[in-house]
Amino acid sequence: MAIAGNSAASFLQLHQKKPHSLFRLNSRNSVPFSIKSSFNPPMASLAVSSSTLGLSETFSKLKKEGKVALIPFITAGDPDLSTTAEALKVLDSCGSDIIELGVPYSDPLADGPAAATRALARGANLDSILEMLNKVVPQLSCPIALFTYYNPILKRGVEKFMITVKEVGIHGLVVPDVPLEETEVLRREASKHNIELVLLTTPTTPRERMKSIVEATEGFLYLVVGWGADGVIVGSAIVKILGEAKSPEEGLKELAEFTKSLKAALL
Repeated sequence: MAIAGNSAASFLQLHQKKPHSLFRLNSRNSVPFSIKSSFNPPMASLAVSSSTLGLSETFSKLKKEGKVALIPFITAGDPDLSTTAEALKVLDSCGSDIIELGVPYSDPLADGPAAATRALARGANLDSILEMLNKVVPQLSCPIALFTYYNPILKRGVEKFMITVKEVGIHGLVVPDVPLEETEVLRREASKHNIELVLLTTPTTPRERMKSIVEATEGFLYLVVGWGADGVIVGSAIVKILGEAKSPEEGLKELAEFTKSLKAALL
């Protein structure tokens, strides 16, 4: 585990369980990557989801290889679900290690409201997203972590939700609006269905509380801050590429170029 910050690093080293830690890279960060102008549409991976590594397994593999994880974030349904389906294939083919897929929500707290608003306006909902994933996930070689708020899970029922997302091939789950003390049911049902529930923390989280989060998280530990860690989550820049492109085709082209450059910078 490589975390910039002596207090956090020494704290996490106190425990035998050492979750991999990530930070989200927002558009406010300056990213000096060179983008090549040539573009060849990538071929989607033919690997089936049943053989895809989980989140923890992916990080273990990367650690053995001395590599850092690239985890792009996109919002499902922005600009539309057919483009999201193609974007997942592009991100996979361009070297993403894990893909974080956001379920649009009317009152987002941790992800950008613009993308969610666009997706909801175009009719994206949990059912249509799951239907899309059921078709696309078998074509991907990297695992998908679903980013969703708690209300959609409660509406469907926690157990039914876990069964459904597992059936479509989801490996991980991030639920940003549920505090640690209220994750017991989520963790139990996720574990029952072999889904890794990723918990979030920040540098200002009290030491004892962070200890509990470290012990409870699965897959990786989500650091909500721009620290160096075991991986990089790239969200705002990619969401902007897809949501503000002149056309879906142009957005997918730019997405491939940007993702390849990110991957090259992390090698």
